[in-house]
Amino acid sequence: MSRRFSISALRLVLAMTLMISCEQQTWESAMAAGQRALQKGDYSEAEHIFAAAVKKAESQYGLKDRHVAVALSSEAQAFTAQGKYVEAEPAYLQALKIYQDAHGENHVDVAATLNNLGVLHRMHGQYTEAEPLLMRALAIKERLHGPDHPDVALTLHNLGLVYVSQGVLEKAEPLYRRALAIREKALGETHRDVEKSLGELVSVLQKLHREADAAPLEERLSAIKQRRS
Repeated sequence: MSRRFSISALRLVLAMTLMISCEQQTWESAMAAGQRALQKGDYSEAEHIFAAAVKKAESQYGLKDRHVAVALSSEAQAFTAQGKYVEAEPAYLQALKIYQDAHGENHVDVAATLNNLGVLHRMHGQYTEAEPLLMRALAIKERLHGPDHPDVALTLHNLGLVYVSQGVLEKAEPLYRRALAIREKALGETHRDVEKSLGELVSVLQKLHREADAAPLEERLSAIKQRRS
């Protein structure tokens, strides 16, 4: 009797494990399909897929689970790609709250979501809202990763874009220079992110009429582009 019970219990455990695996795969499959749609530029389709993934995550894992936040962030990306900035913001904010409630302020997911919110506000022309969000993201990333991490460079770059959009070029220049130095050291001198930082820095220097400073950087930028062609 005991042996039969043990076998039955084992079968039940295996069945439950399989069921959980299938449910998780359903969410993962939806997320993968949404990412494929994003990569193809089918943003409307991606939006609908990610919306379904949010519902799957809420029903399978609970309203405050990380799976929900991940799906919400992806849905916000699909909204942003379509210029639906008003729809994207609450999705990011809901994801941010889930991450903060689960981990507190000093967590990579919190920093990433703050960065994305800052980028969203910049794209929407809301520069005064974008700046503090990016500053918060930068501070968290520096605490978590140190000052010379590529994720730090990403937010430095995004903050520089805000200042350029505001016409405050003097603030943008040191951010681009720092992002460039981090990326060169961490990623190599011919990486695409290095190319982006160089391009933005050259543009700022030219707008400041500092052609002598811009010229050698422009030559480096041209050399990188030639290697890619």
